[in-house]
Amino acid sequence: MKTALTALASGYVDAGCERLLVIPGPVDKRVTTDFGDVVQLRAPRVGGGYRLIVEPWRVTEVLESFAPTSLEISDKFTMTPVSWWARRNNIGTVLFSHERFDEYMLQYTRLDTTTKVSAALLNRILVRSFDAIVVTSDYARTEFDRYSVGIPVVQIPLGVDLELFTPRTHVDSDVTRLIHVGRLSREKAPHLSVATAVELHHRGIPVQLDVYGDGPARDELEMLAVDAPVTFHGHVGDREELARRISAADVALSVCPGETFGLAVLEALAAGTPVVTADRGGAQEIITQACGAKASPLPAPLADAVLEVMARPTSERRAAARARAEQFPWTRTVAEMLELHASVGQQLVAYA
Repeated sequence: MKTALTALASGYVDAGCERLLVIPGPVDKRVTTDFGDVVQLRAPRVGGGYRLIVEPWRVTEVLESFAPTSLEISDKFTMTPVSWWARRNNIGTVLFSHERFDEYMLQYTRLDTTTKVSAALLNRILVRSFDAIVVTSDYARTEFDRYSVGIPVVQIPLGVDLELFTPRTHVDSDVTRLIHVGRLSREKAPHLSVATAVELHHRGIPVQLDVYGDGPARDELEMLAVDAPVTFHGHVGDREELARRISAADVALSVCPGETFGLAVLEALAAGTPVVTADRGGAQEIITQACGAKASPLPAPLADAVLEVMARPTSERRAAARARAEQFPWTRTVAEMLELHASVGQQLVAYA
C-alpha cells in the first residue's frame, strides 16, 4: 500500500493538486514532504504489527483545517465515520478497497460462516457511506457487486515503476532461482512459496529460494523450510538493490490466493522475471500464459507450474514478462484516479 500511495501522491502533485496524507503511527507529528503534508496520528498496534486509528474524530479535526473537496480513504474498518462527516460537509468520498474483507478475515478466524456474515454487514455499510468505491481487479469487484446498487464501483488497476524495475543481464544456471518478495504474515500466504521450494527440493530439483521481507510468520517459515535451500534475507530497504535481485531470479513466487491485485507481481514482471501465482485471486488476472503460470494454491501444483515456466526459452519468457508489465504504467492509474476524483471533488486528501 505504501508503494501505491507514494506513486499516486507523485501523480496528484504533478497534476497540480494539493494533497494531505493522514496515517497512523506511534506518536502525533506532522511533516512537510514534496508530496504535501503528512499528519501522523498516535494509534495502537493491532494484529500482525499494523497500526489502526481507532479515534476517527481525530482525523476529522485534521481535515477541518485542510478543507478538502474530496477524500480518498483506504481503511474500510474504522474510517467510515470520516465519510459520514464528509457527506455532512458536502465533501466527495472515494473508498480505495485494497483488500477483500471476507478473505482477509478468513485467514485469521478460519471461520467461514462468521466471516461471510461479518463481511456482508460491513459491505452493506460501506456502499451506503461513500460516493464511489475503487477496486483493482475483477476478484476485488465481486465483493461489492451484490450490494453496490446506485454506487459506482470503479475498477482501476495499479501500476509499476518501469524505470526502477527493469530487466538486467541475466545469467542462466543449473539451479532454479526462485524469489519471494512480501510481508511475512499469514494473510499474505508466504508459507506457500516456501512449501513450493521444499516440494521442488524433495523432487531432487536443484533450487534456491530467496525470501525478501519480514513479519510475524518468519520463525514459522524458517521451521517449514527445514533443510531446504531457502534463505531469508529480511527487509531490504534499498529499492534499487531489491529490483536487481528480482531481475536476477528465474521465477518469482507470488502465490497468495487472496491478493486483490499484486504489486509484487508487476514489479517482478517489469524486471523481466516471470511469475507463478495462485489460480484464484486478483494476481492471477495479471498473468498470461506467456509471462508466467498459475496453479492451485498447493505446493505440488505450484511446483509443477515453476517447472512449466522453466521449460520455456529464457529470452522468450523474460521478454514476455516485461511486455506484460509495460501495460500497467502508473500514469494510467493516476489519470483514472484523477478523473474519478474530479467527479466527486477537486482537492485531494488520502488516508492510509
